[in-house]
Amino acid sequence: MTRGTHVGWESLSWERDPGQPLSRSQRARISSSYDAAIPAQIAHLEPAVDATTLGAADDARAEISRFDAELTSMLPGTELAPLASVLLRTESASSSRIEDVTAGARALAMAEIDLARQGSNAALVAANVEAMERAIDLAEELSPPTILAIHRALMHDQQHAGPGRLRDEPVWIGGSAVSPHGASFVAPRHERVPDALDDLCVFIARTDLPLVVQVAVAHAQFETIHPFADGNGRVGRALVHAMLQHAGATTRATVPVSAGLLADTSAYFDALTAYRQGDVTPIVDRFVEATFAAIGNGRELARDLVELHQEWGEAITARRTASIWRVLPLLLRQPAVTSALIQREIGLSQPAADAVIARLRDAGILVRATGRQRYVAWVAPQVTSALDAFAARARRG
Repeated sequence: MTRGTHVGWESLSWERDPGQPLSRSQRARISSSYDAAIPAQIAHLEPAVDATTLGAADDARAEISRFDAELTSMLPGTELAPLASVLLRTESASSSRIEDVTAGARALAMAEIDLARQGSNAALVAANVEAMERAIDLAEELSPPTILAIHRALMHDQQHAGPGRLRDEPVWIGGSAVSPHGASFVAPRHERVPDALDDLCVFIARTDLPLVVQVAVAHAQFETIHPFADGNGRVGRALVHAMLQHAGATTRATVPVSAGLLADTSAYFDALTAYRQGDVTPIVDRFVEATFAAIGNGRELARDLVELHQEWGEAITARRTASIWRVLPLLLRQPAVTSALIQREIGLSQPAADAVIARLRDAGILVRATGRQRYVAWVAPQVTSALDAFAARARRG
């Protein structure tokens, strides 16, 4: 038993950069010291959660597994991978949206095939998809090196964030970029981070806790430690999926929890504050609510895509062994394609891939997006519309 999740505080010295231009009011707020959090040790924590929340968390755990199982039968005779990949992409986009990193489904799909830069936000969200995939791939071993690998995948082209490296400087949330004075939360000094991550990973490895409670606490603790200069929120939400996979709650699907959290981001941030004050129940409540909201929204997205796949099948007249039938699931997973991508993914020659694209274009399934001469990108607008509708429902709650 530990003292719970209540953070302590320590006073640290602060030296103002004399070369930094500041207004009089800014100078008045900056003192020679500031208070930084001391994270609780949770390796052996017994989370104090009220009975109602605990029961709801058990229901959420069962619903996650039920949803995972449902997806195995939603596209009979077709690979499940497309639907699972779509849910992974939407979860990654929603996780980024929490931090105001947004991109439409079409821009994201284009960014993922690395064609015609669609803006920095699309590239950031595409990197988040990669980080989420890395988290799930590494789910068998959740350790500090795993966390570093996830961060490296997420921030690999953003040198300011120190990809794959723990921070060596103060970080804080809110307030001014000039100093931690007036911030809503100041993370622990960087010297405390390695031991805090070790402690967290011991907690994650336990098997004696209700899963959703454990996931919510681990996520909140990670956000409290804030081990990186940037990207902490997205890495923390990727860890959620790694834990669900590691525990066997999900096998092939990504439950879009971040999309559920989008319904009320203020409540999410308030729950993190309550956690740091020693109250675990609000963050567990938020994860329970987010899970049910996300699964409901995910089911609607899956139904939309299944119906779309059926409509495509009715619009195409080709023998059942034709290559075009193998391309349709690919479009659900990757709604922006090129001839080269289809050649690689389906194993077709260039003439065969070009012929499939032509048939899909004539059927209205693909439209030309960009490109010149031999390198043309094509988009399935009905898929990107379904993804954008999913995102809109998540924002409305």
